[in-house]
Amino acid sequence: MKIKDFDYELPKELIAQKPANKREESRLMVLNRKNETINHKMFYNIVDYLNKDDLLVMNNSKVIPARLYGKKAVTGAKIEFLLIKRIKDDLWETMVKPGKRLKPGDKVVFSVDKKFEAEIVDYGDDGTRIVKFVYEGIFYERLDEIGKMPLPPYIERESVEEDKDRYQTVYSEEPGSVAAPTAGLHFTDEILKTLNDKGVKIAYVTLHVGIGTFRPVKCENIEEHQMHFEEYTISKEYEKIINDALKCDKRLVAVGTTSVRTLESVAYETKDGYRVKSGDGSTGIFIYPGYKFKIVDSMVTNFHLPKSTLLMLISAFYNKEEIIKAYEAAVAEKYRFFSYGDSMLIE
Repeated sequence: MKIKDFDYELPKELIAQKPANKREESRLMVLNRKNETINHKMFYNIVDYLNKDDLLVMNNSKVIPARLYGKKAVTGAKIEFLLIKRIKDDLWETMVKPGKRLKPGDKVVFSVDKKFEAEIVDYGDDGTRIVKFVYEGIFYERLDEIGKMPLPPYIERESVEEDKDRYQTVYSEEPGSVAAPTAGLHFTDEILKTLNDKGVKIAYVTLHVGIGTFRPVKCENIEEHQMHFEEYTISKEYEKIINDALKCDKRLVAVGTTSVRTLESVAYETKDGYRVKSGDGSTGIFIYPGYKFKIVDSMVTNFHLPKSTLLMLISAFYNKEEIIKAYEAAVAEKYRFFSYGDSMLIE
């Protein structure tokens, strides 16, 4: 299967640079796979498409303000960090700019009033650095004070204070992502309450989204692409809720490709059908056309980059031709694309 098969034309002006005025006022394209129809709605209409006893599975990972600006301790040269992944304790894999200036033993200072600095301890993969942070107080509290939200590269502006709220789902709880699980950005507390009152069940998984979500597929044959690994957690509580829904053959609606990848990674077959298992792990699952989904019945997702693994995933869920057709319709209807853009429900 060729990478060119997952390309489409996207005018630059349709790449959303800011969120909608209100979360629920983004648009919602509804793809019905059974009827092969497309309907254009608003996101608040999502409540009309979810039914009593449906199970909505959402990723509650919280985006950390992972972009840091500091100075090299000895020379005062300006340095930019982008935290990628916590290795253990205060040790992080980090992208650094300019990379050539930082070698093991170098120190970078980010705050002068209270101590918050980092020492380069080793080289990582793909030009990254392994750094150890030294600080006063609680790490994530200090990070909230001095860090900026790690907006993706196609948002061509600096992050502002509003992004700390809007580049975060209203149900985020577990810090660790460096990119938002964007399909969930449209949900509000009011929508979740309405769904709860309607009898829709909700379960949460945690998958910490890494910077690899923005890395392009460079292989001409997509089967040769190597996925990045991301850490996930499913609690005993939500294992039971998900498995109870599966036992009763209820519809499982995954919010976002991160939830899909988590669920499909942990699903295992029993004599009574597929079930999920709680626990911690990492997944590098690569879902592209030909993949047979185990437990996900419907999904909510945003509009993804051309030639991306996420576009391949939703093409596997429906089919490539219909997805490209839907994307062309979205362009014609001037939908807003990518992280702060509009949404899609694939039934």
